[in-house]
Amino acid sequence: MEIRPIRTDKDHRVALAEIEACWGAAEGTEEGDRLDVLLALAEVYETKRWPMRTDESFDPIDVLGHAIEDLGIRRPSWPNSSARSRTSEILSCRRVLTVGMIHKISEAWKIPAELLVRPCRIERVA
Repeated sequence: MEIRPIRTDKDHRVALAEIEACWGAAEGTEEGDRLDVLLALAEVYETKRWPMRTDESFDPIDVLGHAIEDLGIRRPSWPNSSARSRTSEILSCRRVLTVGMIHKISEAWKIPAELLVRPCRIERVA
């Protein structure tokens, strides 16, 4: 893969696959340098594509909703079998995400876990 700016979601997926292939490369090697550049490009794209709000106006359910929409994830394909059967309860904030669910979703969907450990907004539960 030729290294170039990441401009589309398709470019991003290609870059993530290349990052995964280079993961663990020794620092200072050609492959390690490639990994560093790809990580920097991916971070810039992700920051522009999915800006993180630091205010209290978003919660884990917002993050999951965006991930489901952006990644085209279908509810039955959630990475955790217990979450799979309780998807609507989680998305309506009637059930909280467990640490295990957060870990599995974070790993499978490449979402930073710190975005999923925030409390749900109280007004969602009605």
